[in-house]
Amino acid sequence: MFIERLLLVLSLVGLAPNVVQQKYAVVFDAGSTGSRVHVFNFDSDMGLLPIDQEFEFYQAITPGLSSYADDPKAGADSLRPLLDQAEAVVPQELRSTTPLKLGATTGLRLLPGNTSDAILEAVKEYFEQESSLDYRPEWITVLQGTDEGAYIWIAINYLLESLNGGFSHTVGVVDLGGGSVQLAYAISESAASTAPSQSPQGDAYVFQKRILGTDYNLYTQRYRNRYLNYGLRAARAQSLNNTGDRGNPCVTNGYQATYDYNGEVYTAKPPRSGTNLRRCRALARKVLRIDAPCPRSNCTFDGVWSGGGGDGFSNLYIASYFYDTAAESGIVDAARIRPIAYREAAKRACRATVESVKAMFPAIEEGDLGYLCMDLVYEYSLLVDGFGLDPLKEVTAVKNVDYKGSLIGAAWPLSCAVELLSL
Repeated sequence: MFIERLLLVLSLVGLAPNVVQQKYAVVFDAGSTGSRVHVFNFDSDMGLLPIDQEFEFYQAITPGLSSYADDPKAGADSLRPLLDQAEAVVPQELRSTTPLKLGATTGLRLLPGNTSDAILEAVKEYFEQESSLDYRPEWITVLQGTDEGAYIWIAINYLLESLNGGFSHTVGVVDLGGGSVQLAYAISESAASTAPSQSPQGDAYVFQKRILGTDYNLYTQRYRNRYLNYGLRAARAQSLNNTGDRGNPCVTNGYQATYDYNGEVYTAKPPRSGTNLRRCRALARKVLRIDAPCPRSNCTFDGVWSGGGGDGFSNLYIASYFYDTAAESGIVDAARIRPIAYREAAKRACRATVESVKAMFPAIEEGDLGYLCMDLVYEYSLLVDGFGLDPLKEVTAVKNVDYKGSLIGAAWPLSCAVELLSL
């Protein structure tokens, strides 16, 4: 009886043997189509612990906060079921020290005027009045474009358990979305001290991040300017806009349709001379503005400083559409691939017809039939011409990361949780 009471007392003060000291974080993802809550549980060494046999608790509702433009209070109130479920997951004695974060993405960012501010203010008021978690007004924000690259870098390196040393132990990340592409990697302190203050787009080049007790100088860029975006879907639109009704040398032979992007409609068809790999590559370089003036040495494309490379860039992970296109074209069977694999697949895709491309690439989605040549060439050019990779350099194409035997997506809510508990 004495031993049992002693262990109970020790556990209450955190000294009992084999007692895991747990931390929780609650992150709301306020997306364009719905709101989602993620609850993460960590041990004392910031390793993920399972919640009901999964490495996160997740729930979602629709519609998203952007649907409440005319009634911000109703939008805030819509989060009640998610907040109630999240708080029920966190042990009562840990709720006051469990951080609560809400990050709003594109849907809220695009609302006119001060609408998004009004919704966020309503959410802040709701959390302050109703939540038993550790709420701070500055944790209720609209995510900025440069946040995206930083967050996927944190998530991938956390899941790879690469954040327990200096910057040279980390991996770099290129994330190709539909509208933009982000590059993020850690650089040395000396490189950070000589970095330009901001990119041609007005974004800072380098951010200081303290993650799991280590300070990192994180180079991150979200590539876009006033007129162009460099994500895969946006690049299709720019390529088609360049050729108009003349026909595009990257469009699959025999394909004819229209392509809708961001409210604009483009003609999608090959020229009379047919699809052509060489001319498609030249068009991809034009879309990327490879020859844009570079105010410093070591630029990527569109006049953007590259960060200078170094150890943090030597081991590169490529994600999102890089992975999806590789899967469609059959070049991602092994996670470690070379950029030239995209070019080799493009040779086949650019010779195909709309009738044969499905047989040649059985995994292709119906909506991509006319654009596989274009996508493969663009992604090859982005890696080699844009980011300066050797075509034979091995990179890792990733969708999910193996963490303790489970495949986990490298999503921004996990990064937020890690960052919040690193403060």
